[in-house]
Amino acid sequence: MSITPLSTSQPLFNYRQLWNMNLGFLGIQFGWGLQMANMSAIFEHLGADADRLPILWLAAPLTGLLVQPIIGNLSDYTWNFLGRRRPYFLAGAILAFIALVLMPRSSSLWMAAGLLWILDTSANVSMVPFRAFVGDLLPKEQRTKGFAMQSIMLGLGAVSASALPWILNNLFHVSNVSNAVRKIPLTVEVSFYVGGILFLGTVLWTIVTTPESPPVNLAKFEQLKSNRGGIINSFRESWQTLVQMPPIMQQLAKVQFFTWLGIFCFFLYFPPAVARNIFGATNQNSVLYSDGIEWAGICFAVYNAVCIGFSFVLPRIAQHLGRPTTHSLCLLCGGIGLVSLLTVSNQYILLVAMVGLGIAWSSALIMPYAMLSGSIPPQRQGIYQGIFNFFVVLPEIVASLGFGWVMQHLLHEDRLLAVVMGGVCLIIAAGLTLFIRTSTSNLKVEMATVENETFTLKETQAGEQKVS
Repeated sequence: MSITPLSTSQPLFNYRQLWNMNLGFLGIQFGWGLQMANMSAIFEHLGADADRLPILWLAAPLTGLLVQPIIGNLSDYTWNFLGRRRPYFLAGAILAFIALVLMPRSSSLWMAAGLLWILDTSANVSMVPFRAFVGDLLPKEQRTKGFAMQSIMLGLGAVSASALPWILNNLFHVSNVSNAVRKIPLTVEVSFYVGGILFLGTVLWTIVTTPESPPVNLAKFEQLKSNRGGIINSFRESWQTLVQMPPIMQQLAKVQFFTWLGIFCFFLYFPPAVARNIFGATNQNSVLYSDGIEWAGICFAVYNAVCIGFSFVLPRIAQHLGRPTTHSLCLLCGGIGLVSLLTVSNQYILLVAMVGLGIAWSSALIMPYAMLSGSIPPQRQGIYQGIFNFFVVLPEIVASLGFGWVMQHLLHEDRLLAVVMGGVCLIIAAGLTLFIRTSTSNLKVEMATVENETFTLKETQAGEQKVS
């Protein structure tokens, strides 16, 4: 069989093309940012107690666990008039738009919880192919830059989404008060409407401006699609991929578990912790509570702004220190930042702690994927990225199912202590990262027997990639 070089046929992308390619990620992350900064408060506005918050958030990790590998595998074997990954961007964006518009008009706790399931499912349908999209289109030497651009888009989307309720209240004098008639403040309602428009609009921009190339041998691709596509085969493929993970993926799984357990604790409890522990609110219908939630949004904006800036320098640091050491130091910064909240009583000092978290957040969104990308076959980017995200959602499922008991019996519903526990988890992840071993030269990966064909990926120092 002839040997066809892949990397030599992949052109380098300029910054405008990288921007267009990743702009849809900004809209997706705007939706995520609204959710992360406001859902716990929305649940409390609708009557949820602190120990019920984890189970109400179960939608986020569970939909990720089910949807990500399935969508990843389906997108590996999709080709139609929209392309390979773009049909999933569009379908997810339309459903997310509907969920974002309806969310702030929830009349009951379970209506909000149901819409969160729809929103998380839709966002995952759009997000997972975006990770593979970059791997598909970019040559090896630009992938770290591509993931860094995704991190920048994530930061821009999250900063603007997190700060928007505060901006609407303080600059445009939109009411942030809830009452028996308006359970969810108008600032939050308007923010979710804006989020729906941005989610759909930016995804459409990426679809229009960034084409995908069809498979070289479309007939063979269609044969593989019929043999290995579909939901049932996706489950089978996911299990086979899970039990045959490359060593680097196994090492990263432990780091990801503690990283995302810590981050999830932060997302769950930081906004109500600021409102109650820092601002002193005792009632979710009080002005103090609304002011605290809005200030938590500003804190979210600060750490995401740090994430944007740090994303520009992180690849250079990694070149000098190596990816594992760099990632470990970044996670340590985040862990120390969250643990230090035990000593904070001033709302402005919170912003200092967010610097450390922003550094950790930037690395969490870049370094694990950069370490993984060289160890998986390019033809199977979608399913491997989906499987890798298991180790993001599994710790979140653990927290959703078990942290309510911890809050009620061990932490006595102290939301700030829950955030500090998240910081401890990040410090543990930082220690585990130091045990990761990656090869920096002559990396050879032999993987993926696909029915009657065996694809052998060989990566050399020169970056040459060949499929035999």
